[in-house]
Amino acid sequence: MAIELHPDILYRMAFAGIRGMGIELAQRLLDVIPSEREFFALTDRELKSITGSRSKVWERASRDEMLRKAEKELLFVEQKHIKVQYFTDNDFPQRLLNASDAPILLYSIGDCNLNAKHVISIVGTRRSTHYGAAFCDALVKDLSQMLDRDLVIVSGLAYGTDINAHRAAIKYEVPTVAVQACGLNKIYPAEHRDDAAHIVRQCGAVVSDYTSQDQIHRGNFLARNRIIAALSDCTVVVESANKGGALVTANIAASYSRDVFALPGRVTDEFSKGCNRLIMNNQAAAITCAEDLLKAMRWESKIVPEKVTELELFPQLTAEQQKVVDLLRKQGDLHINDLAGLMALPVYGLMATLVELDTKGIIATLPGCRYTLKR
Repeated sequence: MAIELHPDILYRMAFAGIRGMGIELAQRLLDVIPSEREFFALTDRELKSITGSRSKVWERASRDEMLRKAEKELLFVEQKHIKVQYFTDNDFPQRLLNASDAPILLYSIGDCNLNAKHVISIVGTRRSTHYGAAFCDALVKDLSQMLDRDLVIVSGLAYGTDINAHRAAIKYEVPTVAVQACGLNKIYPAEHRDDAAHIVRQCGAVVSDYTSQDQIHRGNFLARNRIIAALSDCTVVVESANKGGALVTANIAASYSRDVFALPGRVTDEFSKGCNRLIMNNQAAAITCAEDLLKAMRWESKIVPEKVTELELFPQLTAEQQKVVDLLRKQGDLHINDLAGLMALPVYGLMATLVELDTKGIIATLPGCRYTLKR
């Protein structure tokens, strides 16, 4: 199906391709230059007079090169029926307009409403654990119920948390957007090509600000993160080591005054350290379920989700942990001394197990050294 393109799309694409061009700069230039077409018609002297800059970016040779690149890209866009959204278009993602360094043009495949009422980005480590994957699935499932599917999930199509988020969205029929760090002439990583096809078929989209002529390099992935953050009302970091792209996305989201949430984990778990640090430094709010997010965002839940018990979310318990759970289920609240006696363990030998269960959200600590299962 042919996609209608703006008469000045060539000049818009070339304008967007200028190095350093973002929302703020584009708005300043177009306040004094009538149009993108006029921008490319001006002489070097006229343009330098307007910008007050002698950068080679504004020189005729540089601008002509951007036009040549745009002409080549326009052929690709027309052949592959790619949608082009420009920052002055009505359907351009309005949240991007509130991020000064966001791209002024997006290429996309798919038909997703990027201006949906609730847009949430989910990011994290490429080495996702069962804990993170289970949380991601439960979060998307409950959000799809509580927001009555008036929801879009954004991520980066990478291994681990990203693909978990996209697959959960597909599973629960939620539109999802994959932001690529390369042009739409390829899917990266290639192993997720089928997932990308599912995303597009299910009212989602694969988007990028890169052209088919741009090469993939390391810096693209960090630059891509600003789009993930800017497209969304809030960012959820599911798992992260002390360093990683997810933490960069969280910091960018905070710089855009977007809410940031992080899933807490055990202090000994490598891929919970980054999340725990975000929470400890008040850079993110702790999140344990969809209800936490809705309360923090002040979003109204349209229906009550199915009750997801903590034991369903964290099914992998050690024999000792399971024995504690069984005793509390049978006996009710127990003092630590009584619990240790029933398990034939010294109190100090039981403490590590209780801390782990408490961290997982399976038990709660009561006043007076008593423990109970969370209802």
